[in-house]
Amino acid sequence: MSISNSKKFLTRRYILFFISVFINAYGICFITKAMLGTSPITSVNYVLSMFTPLTMGQWTIIVNLLFMVLELFFMTRDQLKSDLRVFLLQIPITLCFGTFIDISMASLSWLNPVGYVQQAASVLAGCVILALGIALEVKADVAMVAGEFFVRAIARRMHGDFGYVKLGFDITNVAVACAFSLVFLSGIKGVGLGTVAAALLVGPIVHALTPMCRMLDGLLGFGAQQAAAGGERAWQEHLVVTIAREFGSGGHKLGEMLAGKLGVKVYDREFIKLAAKNSGMDEQYIMKNEQTIPSFWLKCVLTQGYGTQAGRGLSDDDVLFVAESKTVKEIADREACVIVGRCADFVLDGRANVVRVFCCSDERDAVKRCADEYGLDKDKAQSEIRRVNRARANHYEYYTGLRWGDPHNYDITVNTARLGLDTACGMIMKMIGQIAIK
Repeated sequence: MSISNSKKFLTRRYILFFISVFINAYGICFITKAMLGTSPITSVNYVLSMFTPLTMGQWTIIVNLLFMVLELFFMTRDQLKSDLRVFLLQIPITLCFGTFIDISMASLSWLNPVGYVQQAASVLAGCVILALGIALEVKADVAMVAGEFFVRAIARRMHGDFGYVKLGFDITNVAVACAFSLVFLSGIKGVGLGTVAAALLVGPIVHALTPMCRMLDGLLGFGAQQAAAGGERAWQEHLVVTIAREFGSGGHKLGEMLAGKLGVKVYDREFIKLAAKNSGMDEQYIMKNEQTIPSFWLKCVLTQGYGTQAGRGLSDDDVLFVAESKTVKEIADREACVIVGRCADFVLDGRANVVRVFCCSDERDAVKRCADEYGLDKDKAQSEIRRVNRARANHYEYYTGLRWGDPHNYDITVNTARLGLDTACGMIMKMIGQIAIK
């Protein structure tokens, strides 16, 4: 991809981001106008606007700038240096977001819902609009609003889960808003059923809308680099082999063998550190949860927000999937390699220089391999194989919408119990050679 095209696509992403911020502001105002309470993140700003001369948008600017100051106490010097661009971008984003809220409130002066049905409809409309904004912000993936950056800074410092820190942050906001309301307004105002609805509904709607945003990939330049790459040079310099594997099938060993023959690096366990860097999550959490899917109830609680970057407004499991997907793309763009797991076949779908492998095995052979490599007894190995394979299938199907192990999703499927690792490796190398010649 040329430098000019790269700048063009980056500009489009920033434009989409600021459009998304405006959509977020509009959604928040729809919820607020229902008079059933506003979203948790804006509850303090709304209550402050009710007993001071300043508007909700102006208080949003003030409070978010305060968050920026507090972020410095939770960040190391190295973190600030690496995130300096995103940190400084909070200033224009905050100014725009506050301004957009005031513009949206003025444009919705006509909206004065009467009765619970109209109020509920206004809250629901606001949740959908807000969710659309979040989904688009996630797609843009260029910046973070102050509230979300603050939560990430705390999560990093405490080595905590982003979702639970976000939940604590939102609860604190609501508690402070209630305290201000009781002291200055003599009752609970600005917090109500609308606040609860926003907390429970926005996240699941975001998850439903996010796949629809794939239609913007071409406009934003996602995949343009790989589409532009081609020919023999691309195969020589950027060949990527992805290996999806059943537990106990020897997929990791097969990846190492292929990497050795191709003279490239194999990425498997290295993803833990790389994904931790991209997501801000703790490595131990990633190691434990990278093949899980979010429970619906927890997703409803943990996904409220209007965040912006990869996965903001999503559960921790979603954030992790986005972070690992981003890592897969970065590695594939940078070098020829073998990538084991991480739904890499789906993430890199459409690239001409990718060979997608599925590695399976008979259960008896898998049990023997698990016993030899992991020291598991037969009964435990059998149950562990079934558990891990079920988790991998559920994770893959949840995030891709495709069936794990379906031969239509891969270029070649090898049964290592029947073929052996050496033969399987040879077959894949032969296929790579034939494709590269074409």
